[in-house]
Amino acid sequence: MLKYTITARSKPNEKAYSYAKKFKVYFDDKTKPQEDLPNPAELLITSVAACMMKNINRYAKILSYDFEEVEITMTGFRNDAPPYMKKIEYSIRIRSDMPPRKLELLHKNLLKYGTITNTVAKATELTGTIDYLK
Repeated sequence: MLKYTITARSKPNEKAYSYAKKFKVYFDDKTKPQEDLPNPAELLITSVAACMMKNINRYAKILSYDFEEVEITMTGFRNDAPPYMKKIEYSIRIRSDMPPRKLELLHKNLLKYGTITNTVAKATELTGTIDYLK
């Protein structure tokens, strides 16, 4: 079993941050939104996108395809009362000459084998598309 640990810190008049390995990630933890920092909801959907991108790179070797670039747009929809992420929609666009059949197989594998993707999909509606980036 793999284990992941981060440490997060916050002070009233400073930016909150977490350490993951040796990398510091700043985030908004204040009651008045900090426009220059991602909030917890944005960090959550960023984690889903990062999981998908990591697996796109992994499957490039397994499915024998090359790609030049990948772009993922995520949108989270928050329910107000009670507060929770009601739905997350995504659009994956990949610049590649892989055939459409491999593109669909890639999409299925991203949804089936992603750790963060699977975790989030158990908690909320996760829907999206995959297509070619022009």
